[in-house]
Amino acid sequence: MKRIGTIIILLLIISFSYLAYSYITYRSKNAVSDASFIKSNNIAILSFKVSGKVIKMYKEENQAVKKGEVLAKIDPIDLENAKEQLIYKKALLTNKIKANILKKERLKEALNLKTQIVETTIQTLDSEILANKFQIQSAQTRVIKLQKDRLRFKSMLEANLIAQSDYETIKSKADSLSQNIEAMKAKLKALQSQKEKAILTTNLAKLNQKQIIELDRDIKAMRDEIKALESRIDEVNIKIGYTILKAPFDGVVAKKFFDAPRVVAKGSSVYAISDPKSLYCEVLLSENKLHGVKVGNSVTIDVDAIKDREFKGEVESISPTSASTFSLVPRDIASGEFTKLAQRFKIRIHLNSIKGLRAGMGASVAIKRSN
Repeated sequence: MKRIGTIIILLLIISFSYLAYSYITYRSKNAVSDASFIKSNNIAILSFKVSGKVIKMYKEENQAVKKGEVLAKIDPIDLENAKEQLIYKKALLTNKIKANILKKERLKEALNLKTQIVETTIQTLDSEILANKFQIQSAQTRVIKLQKDRLRFKSMLEANLIAQSDYETIKSKADSLSQNIEAMKAKLKALQSQKEKAILTTNLAKLNQKQIIELDRDIKAMRDEIKALESRIDEVNIKIGYTILKAPFDGVVAKKFFDAPRVVAKGSSVYAISDPKSLYCEVLLSENKLHGVKVGNSVTIDVDAIKDREFKGEVESISPTSASTFSLVPRDIASGEFTKLAQRFKIRIHLNSIKGLRAGMGASVAIKRSN
């Protein structure tokens, strides 16, 4: 019996030693970590870019979706009403611009015609005034001569050298020419008055020119306003497009956050979409296990949820910084107190097979070290 007991103890020692050797050898040849998870490249929390009332949700959890497929819809009535008002304002301004352009063209035509008529009238009046002045000067010269003749004829009449009728003829001519001169002066005055009125008309035409300039300014201002309205219409169209929520990629609905109808704020979560075909394994590996771990090293993965099956893969990338580097609350060592902690680095593992895997599953990995 003692020999049997001794043999059993020896066998146990040998078994334990073998297991210990195997464990140590395995750990020396492989970097092992239980802090491993199956993750997806494509996981998206979808939300609307506008607020409003969700009136329809087309998918339930675990349903497959295609890229571009409509998932949910917000009632766009308020945005469509706002768009109609902007379009109505644009139409009013467009019609007003057309009316002002027509008015401006008519003013231009009237101004050009009036300017031509006035210029022609002034030229004609200038010619008539000049001719009238020459006529007056000529008549005044003749009057002076007739006055001299009348005085000479009067002396001759007193000396009985001529008949009374000869004197009366000269006197009548002088009086008649004097009256004609007065008439020509009156006509000259009338012509000058007509010219002044024509010049006044020219000044009024200049006022029309100012109206044309003001119309141009109004038209430009309204066109600028139309451009602003068009920009606002484009913005509203974009927001109307945002009332339809579409799948960004092929995948499966991982979570539906609420049921319709419901009023939501901009950015509120609606669906979570996951792509089951873009899985990888992420490992948090302690820094004291990093030696020999390189990109391309083979990896064995045991997934907690899938028994009796090993998954194979290879190291795809190693994070250049520790997982705590970008912590929101970094450690404060300014006081001099410091406790050294082993830092962990993220290792990304490419999976050779993803059959049966789901994002979020826990796993244990063994990364074969390089020599």
